[in-house]
Amino acid sequence: MLDGSPDIYKDTAERPLRPALLRGWRRRCPCCGKGPMMRSYLTVREACPVCSEPLDRHRADDGPAYLTILVVGHLLAPVLLWAFTTFRPEPMVLATVFVVGAVAMSLWLLPRFKGAVVALQWAKRMHGFARV
Repeated sequence: MLDGSPDIYKDTAERPLRPALLRGWRRRCPCCGKGPMMRSYLTVREACPVCSEPLDRHRADDGPAYLTILVVGHLLAPVLLWAFTTFRPEPMVLATVFVVGAVAMSLWLLPRFKGAVVALQWAKRMHGFARV
């Protein structure tokens, strides 16, 4: 750098959190909202194909999985209790229905939570997203 400042301070424009989270939830680029964030089911692209924003600096790790388990567990546990006490189905029917429901919800929520976590990190300039 010519001015002696580190390049971490190069990008100082505000990145609004809510639009970034909504774009991430839709699995779109948190910067432009147009390009796809994911290359496959859970693999984040190296850069947005529309605006060329680098997306490979994220550190989502286990966060999306924990959020998925938290939401699925908190939604299905009361429904399981209600279904058991109200209808008294056979145990195998109850287990089959709720296992299928838990797997389906988890598969739907996991990439969306991953997109939101990556978008959160982008908006807050975490884990290398501050560098341009």
